[in-house]
Amino acid sequence: MSYYNPEPDYTHGDQLKVGILLANLGTPDAANSSALRRYLGQFLMDRRVVEIPRFIWCWILHCIILVIRPKKSAAKYAQVWLPEGSPLMVHAKKQTTLLRGYLGEKIKSPHVVELGMSYGNPSMKSAIESLKAQHCDRILVFPLFPQYAASSTASAMDAVWRVLLKMRNMPGIRTIRSYHDHPAYISALAKSVQEHWRINGGKPTKLVMSFHGVPKVHLTKGDPYHCTCHKTGRLLAEALGLSKDEYLIAFQSRFGKQEWLKPYLASTLEELGKAKTARIDVISPGFSADCLETLEEIAIEGKEIFTHAGGGEYHYIPALNENEAWIHAMTEIALENLQGWVTPTWDNAQAAKDNELTKTRAKNLSESQTNPNWINEETFGPR
Repeated sequence: MSYYNPEPDYTHGDQLKVGILLANLGTPDAANSSALRRYLGQFLMDRRVVEIPRFIWCWILHCIILVIRPKKSAAKYAQVWLPEGSPLMVHAKKQTTLLRGYLGEKIKSPHVVELGMSYGNPSMKSAIESLKAQHCDRILVFPLFPQYAASSTASAMDAVWRVLLKMRNMPGIRTIRSYHDHPAYISALAKSVQEHWRINGGKPTKLVMSFHGVPKVHLTKGDPYHCTCHKTGRLLAEALGLSKDEYLIAFQSRFGKQEWLKPYLASTLEELGKAKTARIDVISPGFSADCLETLEEIAIEGKEIFTHAGGGEYHYIPALNENEAWIHAMTEIALENLQGWVTPTWDNAQAAKDNELTKTRAKNLSESQTNPNWINEETFGPR
């Protein structure tokens, strides 16, 4: 049995393409315990996500967490599940479709856009195999995590490398590391906030920018995530014309007993509530698409914490999702990283001629293998 996976069928003369792989975290296939158990089993066994020694963590995960947590998580997912499926999946698929269209307006050379998940479906393996089957010999990996973190961006890259390790004919690979300070991304965030304010009566007393939390030890060991979150927050505040007193940055989704990045969102919301803050708006700039964390933990639980503590109005500003400015930003970021691989001046007729010549040369080479003296410059033409 071969170590390498089978290669897709290829005929000389087939048009080669450039692939764009949108990489996201993943989501369960359904809002039930069995689907959550499969998903959490994959997610929480990632060494990038949990760095506890394996012999200890495997026991905790399989004997405690995967026994208790799937049912609780399934109940939370049920609150936000859409008729079409998981919110993250619904939005990610729409983003993929829209990006195909926007890129198609900018470049004429053959390209393909696919969605792949670090955990769950569609898997990174299925996405890369689909790109290969469509004759993509170069792939741009576009993680949908603006701020680099080992537990998100690097984990997605790991999933890509694991597929490539089993591939005999590897495609060329480019990766986007982060775009936390990209002007188009910041502009998309600012337009989203401004539109929310237009609809909801202007600025709040305080804008809370909440990012997914990670253990503090990740920062001390060299993960730049904390710094990139703060830079995104500062640039967004500047784009909105906010003073330092009009916004703050927090981190949500603490898990376990160790110290995580502070301030914690839950504590921040409670303090703002106790201070009788008239209105706060909460945005989570690190998410390109709404998911359980934004729709349940921030939009629902966050509101309960704030109002129960005595706060006034509470608004959650949705993730960028299919926001037009965000799709434009995705297109701009992708094009910057595709330079030299794609062109707006693609000539289909010339490409067809070149492909036919390639096919002819390959046929001649195959035939010449039985008559080596037949191979000459006149047969194949100059290279």
